Amino acid sequence: MTIPKNTICIWYDRDAEAAARFCAATFPDSAVQSVQHAPGDYPSGHKGDVLTVNFTVCGIPCLGLNGGPVIRQTEAFSFQIATDTQEETDRYWNAIVSNGGAESMCGWCKDRWGLNWQITPRTLSEAMMAGGAEAERAFAAMLTMRKVDVAAIDKARKGM
Repeated sequence: MTIPKNTICIWYDRDAEAAARFCAATFPDSAVQSVQHAPGDYPSGHKGDVLTVNFTVCGIPCLGLNGGPVIRQTEAFSFQIATDTQEETDRYWNAIVSNGGAESMCGWCKDRWGLNWQITPRTLSEAMMAGGAEAERAFAAMLTMRKVDVAAIDKARKGM
């Protein structure tokens, strides 16, 4: 396994392997590359426990670290997953939320391990990049949503 130059390290209490396997099963271009076990006891675990997991999420290299309960996930870090259709948006959203996760607002949800996700249809991002009245309408529509409704964003972009 080649060690990437830059890797996102995600702190978990003790479920890094389960979280990595969920990502690998849910998102394209995602996989678990390796699982490392602790060579000795450490502050939040014991020799032989899963310590780190190398995995990718949509092609982005990640390292899941079982660091214990001291540090919790916050909305300060999230994965933003771009989607092309309502079906794709629904698939990812539902996988996260129905697996012990929670809905939030504006396309945000949280998985059962506390990691935050933005399931963002490309049409919303395109509207925001367009700026002006189109962005204002799409933004106003998004503010009323939990899971983003692609048809409603498309309608707002057109001023309908």
